Amino acid sequence: MAASLGFLTLAFWATFTLAQDDSAQNVIKSHGISTFGELKYPADFEHWDYVNPDAPQGGTISLLGTGASGTFDSLNPFILKGEPAQGLGLMYDSLLVGSGDEPDSAYGYVAETLEYPEDRSWVIFNMRPEARFSDGEPITAEDVVFSYEILMEKGHPVYKIIYKDIETVEALSAHRVKFTFREGANTRDLPSVAGGLSILAKHYYADRDFGESTIEVPVTSGGYTAKAITPGKSISYCKNPDYWAKDLPHNRGTGNFDCYRYEYFSDRTVAFEAFKAGAFLFHEEFFSKIWATGYDFPALSKGWVIRESIPDNRPNGTQGLWINMRKEKFSDPRVRQAIGMVFNFEWSNKTLFYGLYERTDSFWENSTMQAEGPLDGAELALLEPFRDQLPESVFSDPPFTPAISRADQADRKALRAAGKLLDEAGWKVVNGKRTNDKGEVLSLEILDDSPSFERIINPYVENLKRLGIDASYSMIDKAQYQQRQEDFDFDIIPGRLVMSLSPGEELATTFGTAGAESPGSSNFSGLSNPVVDALIVKVAQAESREDMETAVRALDRVLRSLHIWVPNWFKPSHNIAYWDVFGRPETKPFYARGVMDTWWMDQQKLEKLKAQGALR
Repeated sequence: MAASLGFLTLAFWATFTLAQDDSAQNVIKSHGISTFGELKYPADFEHWDYVNPDAPQGGTISLLGTGASGTFDSLNPFILKGEPAQGLGLMYDSLLVGSGDEPDSAYGYVAETLEYPEDRSWVIFNMRPEARFSDGEPITAEDVVFSYEILMEKGHPVYKIIYKDIETVEALSAHRVKFTFREGANTRDLPSVAGGLSILAKHYYADRDFGESTIEVPVTSGGYTAKAITPGKSISYCKNPDYWAKDLPHNRGTGNFDCYRYEYFSDRTVAFEAFKAGAFLFHEEFFSKIWATGYDFPALSKGWVIRESIPDNRPNGTQGLWINMRKEKFSDPRVRQAIGMVFNFEWSNKTLFYGLYERTDSFWENSTMQAEGPLDGAELALLEPFRDQLPESVFSDPPFTPAISRADQADRKALRAAGKLLDEAGWKVVNGKRTNDKGEVLSLEILDDSPSFERIINPYVENLKRLGIDASYSMIDKAQYQQRQEDFDFDIIPGRLVMSLSPGEELATTFGTAGAESPGSSNFSGLSNPVVDALIVKVAQAESREDMETAVRALDRVLRSLHIWVPNWFKPSHNIAYWDVFGRPETKPFYARGVMDTWWMDQQKLEKLKAQGALR
């Protein structure tokens, strides 16, 4: 199973040749492409450096299935309707794939090679004739064209943002497809964006409505097929024994399990009890209380279960309570800052998290793209033209960092400072409630669908009430929560976003005006700011990693000054626990957890635990 483009990364010179096309452009032909020019792996590479190329094959890894609704009712991950099952990416291939030890490279997969001019204004993919769908039909250029067109017509609204700079997609021959990009577009990342398109089977959808959710197993382009589907309970993905790409170097030592099974539970506590009993074999723990106090069960003390933390080298910490600025009451940044000031992380970390977390302040926490210190140098030069559109604090102060509170639930100093900001914003205390000159009371509802946050949010709501805000915390069912999130029908919601190692135009879906206006996007805050839009363009236009990181730091500094969220917490590691039945390479892929791609089932360990009665 090849690495997905979600792990795109940096590297060794590509083998390329220069040619002349009819328009006298220098055309690069290569086995891969990198955002900033270099590839680690040559055209004749034998396998990724972080795998065991001789890893045993077989067995089933079982994991906890998650989703916005705690269940699933669809095998179509490409549309807004329904709740798609976890793991559906296993069923789809793309023209290019990334490696797990580079931040921005992509290598030919369904496409053996690609051709593009130096300005990257178009790209041609030369597809492997041997590539096949799960039903044995050839994967052709027409399927790629169809995939693009159907996603733009009936896919999730976010595709219109992701692919907005693709002008045309045309089949030049049966196995040669060309993407032409919009004139004036930032083309740096566009060949990789085009290469990351999931390939759908045109013939399969000839008599089916792509826009409807379904649990019918589709014809797909990847190496795994969905089996044993029980909506709300479990789903398995098993290898296609005739998979055309199983012997490609991209797959040597990866995708070692015959099947991946996701088990669903209605409650996290029930799920953890099931893990302790061996109902599933691998678990990443996201709850600090359980990590600190719950791992004392017999299977762990007997050595049957292993518990460890492994480093996470990706940007981390884009988790917070997102304030919906589409609502007039949150339009003043002083109001938003005041709302954030009374979240007492220090008390939460000491009382609820067992000291396991650090406070988030940056949208690119745990990375070199995090803004720090006074504004100067290249970052100052980048922001200077926008001085009259930005708060003066962006230029005079270090990037905004939440104040450290006393580890008491109600920090009086923070409450006084927040109250002063609300007074300045015109929300005065009248009869104990923050009220504006129209007589409107400042109210807010924090919306959630998981009881696990209740112990964190309720003390925060009490602090908001101490400010005079009519605050509440509402728990609703998961399906309703998903719909309200997609419709932006909320005041504040919790959310965690994973940021790219090499950000580009996709930032528009999270922070740009385009995302603010697109239903179902990740722009939870509704941010629509011309400076932010311009900085996203600067990030996407950067011609070197140094320039890109400078632009991201400038963007981070501006975003933090706008107070679009209440930043929460992070940890620079994965807390994992697993039954001791796996083998793994000596080297973890630097930018990935590696479990799904590089681990394997150790049959001797499995049989030993079965013999001891630990597992059935």
